[in-house]
Amino acid sequence: MAKDSYLVGLIGSGIGPSLSPALHQREADRQGLRYLYRLIDVDTLGVPPEAVGDLLRAARDLGFDGLNITHPCKQLVIEHLDALAPQAEALGAVNTVVFDDTGRATGHNTDVTGFAASFARGLPDAPLERIVQLGAGGAGAAVAHATLALGAGQVTVVDALPERAAALTAQLN
Repeated sequence: MAKDSYLVGLIGSGIGPSLSPALHQREADRQGLRYLYRLIDVDTLGVPPEAVGDLLRAARDLGFDGLNITHPCKQLVIEHLDALAPQAEALGAVNTVVFDDTGRATGHNTDVTGFAASFARGLPDAPLERIVQLGAGGAGAAVAHATLALGAGQVTVVDALPERAAALTAQLN
C-alpha cells in the first residue's frame, strides 16, 4: 500500500543551492506522490561531516522515509547503516538511504547507473579507449566503475589526494 506522503532529505556540505528538492518534488508530483524534501546541511548546522551518523539517526527518529547523501558524507555514512546494497558495497559509497518499516537503514548507490545511462544517451559515439577521471571520491568511484562498464579501455584516475586516486585505481584493477 502506497503512503500518502514521503519525508525525504539531502545530507551534505554546502548544499544550500542544491536543485535536488525542486527536482525530486517535481518528479514526485508527476508520479502522483506527495514529497516533502528537506536539506540537512552540515555547514548550516555547524557540525562536521563525521556527524552524519547522528543526522541519520535523527532523520530516522523524525520519521524520514529516506535520504540522499552527497559530498563529503557518501563514504562516512556507511558505518552507520544497517545494510548495504551490493553496488554500494562494491563502490564503498552511498548516495541514497532508504528506511524500511522497521526503521532499518539500507544504503544504495545510483551514481553508476545514472552516469552510465546519461553518458550512453548524451555521448553515444564518444571514444572510450583512454579516459582521464578527475576525482576519486564517492561520485568519482561511481563514474570510474561506470566508464569501465561502458567499455573504457584505460581509465587514469587523478585526485587532489594522490592516495585516494591510488586506492581507487587498485580497486578498479
